[in-house]
Amino acid sequence: MAWGGLFLSWHRPSREQQKACVASAGGFNYDSNFHGASSFSSTKEKKEKEEELAKNGFSINQSRILLGSGSETFHLAKSALLSWKHFGLDWAFVNPETPVKTGTKFCACVKELVPWVMMPLQIAYVADEVSRRSGSTPARAAFSFGSGTLQGHLLAGEERFSIQWDENDQVWYEIFSLSKPAHVLSVICYPYVQFRQKYFARQSTQAVLKHVNAQHSKS
Repeated sequence: MAWGGLFLSWHRPSREQQKACVASAGGFNYDSNFHGASSFSSTKEKKEKEEELAKNGFSINQSRILLGSGSETFHLAKSALLSWKHFGLDWAFVNPETPVKTGTKFCACVKELVPWVMMPLQIAYVADEVSRRSGSTPARAAFSFGSGTLQGHLLAGEERFSIQWDENDQVWYEIFSLSKPAHVLSVICYPYVQFRQKYFARQSTQAVLKHVNAQHSKS
């Protein structure tokens, strides 16, 4: 059902309900100047973007966890994102068959108190980068994608999920999001919304770490 521009369900949303949510959603609900704003290639660029976003009323939420090291860990972690294991929580999920491709629209379903809230998003970009080994320089790789909020979402902004295999052979999973209220409920309850964002980030990082460790134990 729709209420006040939101998509709600008293039970865990079915795939039909998710499809209806996406079909009813409009385009991105935030300024086009900030499309792709969650993407950055260096610490300096990230800091500059954070400052610009803060000036424009966006709150930043981020979490990072070390998953392990080496090629196998990187590929297991990348596979986890492609199959939405980072959203495999009791209270939040995305259809695991959702293709991680630029332009894909999907629905993030979140259990809030009594009803489930279905929040429409669209994948704004996907980046898959590999730096080959050259002499004594180690190989590095990174995989990330960012999803932007659509009309009908409680918030306005983007969320970036990334796996980084760095020059120290360490593999990291990071969540970086920028957001501001886009509905009267999120305005009124914004401290609670921010708490839930941080809670999701912590649980998501633990879900990916648990998945990678479980896959390692099988090999």
